[in-house]
Parts: sequence; structure tokens; C-alpha cells
Amino acid sequence: MSKVIGIIVIVLVIWGGYSVWEYWDKYNTGKDLKEQEARQQQVVPEQLHGMPNGLEQTYQMAQKGGATGIRNWLKAYGARVDDPRRAWIELDYVVAVSQEDPVEAKKVYAEVKERTPKDSPVYQRVKDLSKTYE
Repeated sequence: MSKVIGIIVIVLVIWGGYSVWEYWDKYNTGKDLKEQEARQQQVVPEQLHGMPNGLEQTYQMAQKGGATGIRNWLKAYGARVDDPRRAWIELDYVVAVSQEDPVEAKKVYAEVKERTPKDSPVYQRVKDLSKTYE
């Protein structure tokens, strides 16, 4: 009788160990998939569509001027740029101007948020900035 109990205990230990390993493997695989999805979802602003040819260099120069440079660039060229690239640039402006003029930053953020759909590549950035600018 004691041999049967010993065999049952061994089987239960093996089964328990296998269950723990299976749970850990499922958790670890899910974690790896989430990290891989996050890497794939990283947005490269220069690759977003909506920027006409020739304006990328002018925008890069405007960025060197800080919030004022971006504001002036948006006034001069903003109407020629379409979303999602325009939304990304306006969010750059929001971050740059937030120290100087937080009211302006919140106003521009609200405009971008209003017109950005959930399937936009810019939506994650809008969501990340929401705690700061709402």
C-alpha cells in the first residue's frame, strides 16, 4: 500500500511541476509577443505619410529653432501637410511649447486629439501625452 501512495505522490509532483512549467511558458511567450508588437508599433515620424516632398528639410531646420521655429513653420507650411504627419509635428510643438505657454500646448493638444482616430499611427503618442495635457 505504501508503494502505491509513493507512486501517486511522485505522479502528483511530476504533474504539478509540468503545470507550473506550462504556466510559466505561456506567460513568458505572451510577454515576448507583447514586446515584439511594441517594437513593431514604434513610429518613425519621417516615414509617416502626409509630408510633401521638399518640406522635410525645412521642418528639420525649424526644429532647431525650438517652439518658435516649429510654430512659424506650422504657420507657413502647416496647411500643406496632411495627417498623420501634421498631427505628429503639432505634438512636437505641444511638447516644445509646454514650458513657455501651457495654455497654448493644451489647446493644440486638444485639436490634435479631436481629429486623431484610434487606428492612426499617432494615436499612441496622443494617448501617452493625455495625462499631461488634458
